[in-house]
Amino acid sequence: MSKILYVIDNNENKDYNYKIVEDTIIYHFSINSSSKVNIDLDKEGVSLYYYYSDINYEDNSFEIVVNHNKSNTHSEVINHGVNVLEKTLNFKVDGVVLKKSSKCICNQDNQIINMSNGKSTIFPNLLIDNYDVDSNHSAYIGKFRDEDIFYMESRGISRDACNRLLLNGFLISSDSIEYEKIKDFLLEIENI
Repeated sequence: MSKILYVIDNNENKDYNYKIVEDTIIYHFSINSSSKVNIDLDKEGVSLYYYYSDINYEDNSFEIVVNHNKSNTHSEVINHGVNVLEKTLNFKVDGVVLKKSSKCICNQDNQIINMSNGKSTIFPNLLIDNYDVDSNHSAYIGKFRDEDIFYMESRGISRDACNRLLLNGFLISSDSIEYEKIKDFLLEIENI
């Protein structure tokens, strides 16, 4: 059984520090906020799943560092941002595996959807000092695929409804989320 944490930021700039000693899932929802997150995996064999979902209206950034301080640790960092206006959204994502930490898994998936002509950047960094590690990263900045919108519109769904459905699927990436805990975030998706 994993420990589950919910973090919701609304027009805030915050720093977070976590020391993970048990399997943990963190759902971090952000509305027009900047955050710096530092995570230490401090017990051998622990797993971390970190889901970050962001709706951006101003110039904001999200920085996260995951330190694999022990062997056999596992991190999955999934960052999804929506840059609504012509502003800047930056992701800087560092996965760090020390030389003494072997048999680690360190993965990250980063995506930003620009709803207009915003400027977005993703810096996915894997700082690995051990050969016995499985690590991957990805980065995508763009818009929703025209083919997806066309398919939905050909089924009678309006463009606004298409965007809301795609936004919901993009920002709410897990079926195990307790929707009551993120109702303000869900309302913000409807306002985009």
